[in-house]
Amino acid sequence: MADPEVLTMGRVSVDLYPEQLGVPLAKVRTFAKSLGGSATNVSVAAARLGRRAAVITKVGTDGFGDYVREALRGFGVDAAFVGDHPTLRTPLVFCEIYPPDRFPLLFYREPTAPDMTLTADELPRGAIADAALFWTTGTGLSAEPSRTATLTALETARGIRVHDLDHRPSLWAAGEDPRRWAMEAAKRATVIIGNLDEVEMATGTRDAPAAARVLLAQGPEVVVVKRGLDGASAVTRDRSIEVPAIRIEVVCGLGAGDAFGGALAHGMLAKWDLARTLAFASAAGAIVASRLACADAMPNAAEVDTLLAERRT
Repeated sequence: MADPEVLTMGRVSVDLYPEQLGVPLAKVRTFAKSLGGSATNVSVAAARLGRRAAVITKVGTDGFGDYVREALRGFGVDAAFVGDHPTLRTPLVFCEIYPPDRFPLLFYREPTAPDMTLTADELPRGAIADAALFWTTGTGLSAEPSRTATLTALETARGIRVHDLDHRPSLWAAGEDPRRWAMEAAKRATVIIGNLDEVEMATGTRDAPAAARVLLAQGPEVVVVKRGLDGASAVTRDRSIEVPAIRIEVVCGLGAGDAFGGALAHGMLAKWDLARTLAFASAAGAIVASRLACADAMPNAAEVDTLLAERRT
């Protein structure tokens, strides 16, 4: 593959989603296996939309690590920057599915995950600098050495620098301050993205315009806030744009935010205006929310355009 347009860095996993909905894990009989992890999903979403995409991450030297590489190649994502950890295992994630809005997760990332062992010395700095859009996540800030590697990578990137707040409280050790590190990332990013819970973590408020102003003061050019059924907003220093949510029957909402992210990256690289980009991203997220998977559920551009056209008629 030529140099990636979209290069993400961070969490990877093998997701095991129950095929029986509305029951606890103890009652689940069968699971569907899928590629997962926020940064990984964003690269898959961008690739499905026609972008050259890659992910910087690490897996274990086990069968699930082999699966990650095979799945990435199947989705058209460059796996050249997927490293190995000699002793840690590839993470697994289980979930319960209670549509429309409850999807508790159970992470198997102990004692830590391979992707959290990424160091600044291991970074493919040339690829990061050359990527048209570089994407990092809040989980990557939750512990060292990944924290320093994530901030170093943001400083290295020369294209659009997106930081996804991606806050998973269970992945932060007691005593760590996620707000502090979110602000450090914001100083190095050109775009910040997060849902209401995540912007509240970073700024102390759930009011989207107020939270956006706090984040913009750190230096980014755009703050995107995902507001669930209330739609999404994008705020710059001189304007604010909102798009309504697309109503759809929700099956599993876990990959919707990553689909939104990949579509946001696609729209930004296409140099669409923010309103069109947000609408396209919201439609991509809605499609994934109507399906049972994350990476496997990512739509192509024709599917997103079709849904948008249906909503306009």
